[in-house]
Parts: sequence; C-alpha cells; structure tokens
Amino acid sequence: MDAQLKKGFLEILVLAALKFKASYGYKIIQDISQVFEISESTLYPILKRLEAQGLVTTYTEEHQSRLRRYYRITDEGRVKLTESQSDFEEIKLIYHYILRKED
Repeated sequence: MDAQLKKGFLEILVLAALKFKASYGYKIIQDISQVFEISESTLYPILKRLEAQGLVTTYTEEHQSRLRRYYRITDEGRVKLTESQSDFEEIKLIYHYILRKED
C-alpha cells in the first residue's frame, strides 16, 4: 500500500480505537492489528503526531506498580473521525470504479 495512503488510514484507525474509551499503546496495537498490522515503532510516532495536533490527550495511571500512559480522543479528534467517514465514502466510490467489471 502507498505510504501516504497508509499513514492516513493509520491515524484514523488510532482515533477509531480510542473512540469509546481511553487506551494504552499495547492495547491499541492489539485492537488495530485485527484489521491492519501495526508495530510499536509505527504507533508511537502517530500518537505523538495526533497529540501535537490536539486530536488526542494523554494521562498516566499506575498499573501493577508501574506508570502506564493512556491516550484519550479529544473533541477535535472526534470531529476528525467524523469527517473521515465522508472521505471513506469517496474512497469506496473510487475503488468501486477501479474494480468494476466490463459490462
């Protein structure tokens, strides 16, 4: 897959993984990997970028005597996620056109 296209999908996938509740890196990887393979070295720069854009916030909590960083989607992140739905509808139309069979 084209790197730029993949980058856009991954950012939206991360936001979607945080849509219903805050989560931490390893759990986000597990959730996303059900539909798209992602590694830690790919996820954490995306999370930093999303945080810099104000689309996610972070907080830490103690878990088994260690601090764990959690990520939470912001209102701006929810707007971005909603806007992406119309983008995906457009992408679906493009793919249907590309994959159409000759009549």
